[in-house]
Amino acid sequence: MHDILDVIKNLQTLSENNSAFKVLKDFERVIDELDVYVYKNWEEGELVAGPHINRHDVVCKFMWPRRSMPDPQGGRRLFEYGCHVNYEKTNILVPRKIKDPSDYRPGTKKGKIDEQPVWIVEIRMPKKLMQDVSVGKNNKEYIAMADLIKYHGHQVTGQSASEEVPADEEQPQS
Repeated sequence: MHDILDVIKNLQTLSENNSAFKVLKDFERVIDELDVYVYKNWEEGELVAGPHINRHDVVCKFMWPRRSMPDPQGGRRLFEYGCHVNYEKTNILVPRKIKDPSDYRPGTKKGKIDEQPVWIVEIRMPKKLMQDVSVGKNNKEYIAMADLIKYHGHQVTGQSASEEVPADEEQPQS
């Protein structure tokens, strides 16, 4: 069983730790590049724990409401690239929204704690895969820039093509 306070503490840790946040962004980039988000409900997951950085891999746990289980095909897609994916049916403890006096815990001004059924999906991703995807992304950007330079026959400066080459100076056609 998980507690929503643990989730909040994990998110606070991420906001304070820039390197953990960077690892989480790389983790998410791999999931995105492998097109896992095209599978039903994968975009709806919320980070519960992690990233936990080990010697050879990074582990994150994500949560979905029980009625919105992420499509297992997305997990298979990750598995094909060396990730280990575990699904767990469990509950998370969430404070009740207070609407009337019966919603308070006896003797306190805090809401009662309710269990909500959820899916917890743990993804163990190899660091090598994260590195390969990151290098591939950088290579794609480099190749795209090189293609632009080759196509236009000059250095690209961030300006539009019409601003770079005056209208009276045509580029030679090859």
